[in-house]
Amino acid sequence: MAQGRSVLSGVLESEDTIVMIDAWRKLGLRIDWDRDRCEAVIEGCGGQPPIDKGDLFIANSGTSIRFLTAALAATRGEYILDGVPRMRQRPIGDLLRGLGHWGADLESKNSDNADCPPVLLRANGLQGGRSSVRGDVSSQFLSGMLMAAPYCKTPVELSVLGDLVSKPYVDMTLAVMRDFGVQVKTTAADHTSSLTYQIDAPQNYRGTPYRIEPDASAASYFWAAAAITGGQVRVEGLGLDALQGDVGFVKILERMGSKVATGTDPNGESWIEVSGRASHGIDVNMSDISDTVQTLAAVALFADAPTRVRGVAHNRHKETDRIGDLITEIRRLGAEAQEHEDGLTIYPKPLRGCEIQTYRDHRMAMSFALVAMMVPGCLVLDPRCTEKTYPKYFGDLGRMIGHAAEYL
Repeated sequence: MAQGRSVLSGVLESEDTIVMIDAWRKLGLRIDWDRDRCEAVIEGCGGQPPIDKGDLFIANSGTSIRFLTAALAATRGEYILDGVPRMRQRPIGDLLRGLGHWGADLESKNSDNADCPPVLLRANGLQGGRSSVRGDVSSQFLSGMLMAAPYCKTPVELSVLGDLVSKPYVDMTLAVMRDFGVQVKTTAADHTSSLTYQIDAPQNYRGTPYRIEPDASAASYFWAAAAITGGQVRVEGLGLDALQGDVGFVKILERMGSKVATGTDPNGESWIEVSGRASHGIDVNMSDISDTVQTLAAVALFADAPTRVRGVAHNRHKETDRIGDLITEIRRLGAEAQEHEDGLTIYPKPLRGCEIQTYRDHRMAMSFALVAMMVPGCLVLDPRCTEKTYPKYFGDLGRMIGHAAEYL
């Protein structure tokens, strides 16, 4: 969407990345992606892609469909955005209604659930002005609208309705927007937690070189491996001051009994190291780092007391039901778990080997691989689902523990 050239370094090769790049290429954008160097050079379109019509397949990338819907609403053209069957169960209605307040002509074509994709978008730009969006289902609705806001025809005032989940991801969005030349003013209403964002419009992002942080959500599995085994793992390239809220996962492990150390190498690169077992059960609100709930569940299965997770009701609407399905697999392993409206409680018990269903959810596979690492006779089904965000996960995990994964 920027005007000019951007050079992105640290680009992860994964299904989510491929889906997003393929969608923009289909709309005529030039993107040169050097996978060996993890670098992408993008010639920005200044807010209007060269091709103004297309059917875009988004697989099961919720991030991609929500961000693309918002971005393309600010252009002129006609687009259909769709994905795999699970995508047609994932909510997008709040985003459609929020963009509708800015004059967008868009609708769900899902005859079974009008709040879910596929989305038909007859784009004729966005008027701007006031709008609002719920914050308790996905922060991606807000992030998508924020990123599209500079391309509205008049200044924008965007309010969050209710509590905002995964707020660190919104803070990250604002930081990226700032690095590409757009400032956002944030205010909190008196006596409430409600947030309002003000953005001048119209204006353009400016192409820029940008270094992408290593994925803190992916790093959580390696920190968790140290916490489960009592070993020691250092992840380089991330510090506690990272844009990503998921680095806060190590603080939870620290509360559970692990030790956390931080520092910088001779080149000034930050690192975070976790060592020692996380043996204590805890009561924790994970609203801000909900992508690490399954990782914590793997750790909690080896603790000496129950662990209560709160603030993650929205996890039911992700790649799978990350509360109900998580409980099913915990019970399959021989432990016990209780579902709550806002999360779950995990009760450790002696574990047994079993076939672990992953529900085409990359985080389910990566988290329960940590359990399989410790419990003989576990078989993680459909391991290739990790290609969504981390195609090399099992190879990296195997190298770290000195025992390669076996594929059947």
